[in-house]
Amino acid sequence: MAKISDVLAAGTCFSVELWPPRSEAAAQRLEEALRELAPLRPSFMSITYGAGGSTRQKTHDLVIRLLKEAGPPPMAHLTCTAHTEAELRSMLAAYRDEGVENVLALRGDPPLDATEDLPEGDLKHAVELVELAKSVGDLCVAVAAHPEGHPLSADIAEDRVHLAEKLQVADFAITQFFFRVEAYLELVESLEKLGVSKPVLPGIMPITNVRTVSRMAELSGTEVPREIAGRVEAVADIPGEVSRIGVEVATQLGERLLAEGAPGLHFYTMNSASATREVYSNLGLGRLRRDGA
Repeated sequence: MAKISDVLAAGTCFSVELWPPRSEAAAQRLEEALRELAPLRPSFMSITYGAGGSTRQKTHDLVIRLLKEAGPPPMAHLTCTAHTEAELRSMLAAYRDEGVENVLALRGDPPLDATEDLPEGDLKHAVELVELAKSVGDLCVAVAAHPEGHPLSADIAEDRVHLAEKLQVADFAITQFFFRVEAYLELVESLEKLGVSKPVLPGIMPITNVRTVSRMAELSGTEVPREIAGRVEAVADIPGEVSRIGVEVATQLGERLLAEGAPGLHFYTMNSASATREVYSNLGLGRLRRDGA
């Protein structure tokens, strides 16, 4: 199974994020997304991990399933929150022993129903989880990046320093979704000034639902530019028009990012493949990857 760091070094990368299902209906939606994405041959598939480890077993099961199907390399998300160091070490060792070579190390969100402080010994920062993963085995470890700054950081300069510290140990970063190319370019430039040149894969989320993107943008600290927000809000009750505008915006964003030298594109699919498929086609990603651009 390929390490994603090697995939990134080989040429333009196209990857997707998926959620482990929590219901029968969600499971059917995931299966449909997997069928639709298969012909695109993603470079890797990133599998999320619920707040406080709420999808711990479901994440593991989906990652191992994808690994056994010998398709795109799966990347398992793992969070510090609500786990002891021993638990995290055990989970990392299990992934290693099962042949999983790629993990995304996150600080994570606490469970919504948490009523007490996390026990002593839990890791508090993602960089500690990166270091733990590297100590457990020869794993490719990714970290998260926020082009407009993490919402809990004191300021964007502090956030950049923390990200640089993570990337001193990790292999690459994936950004939260964003809509301003300048924010991504400023992020990469600031890392270079801090002595870090590892790949930063930009994340794109085509807008398909106005309420969903607004909520996720609020949680992640991402700004939806007024011009884009105005366009989709004007047709919020016409799903087809929202998706059409979302695909158009994502296509333009992807074009600029690739033209500026981004190592590829990472799509937040929300377990629905249609918008990702359209953007993939519009950008000619299949040709770019065949040509090794």
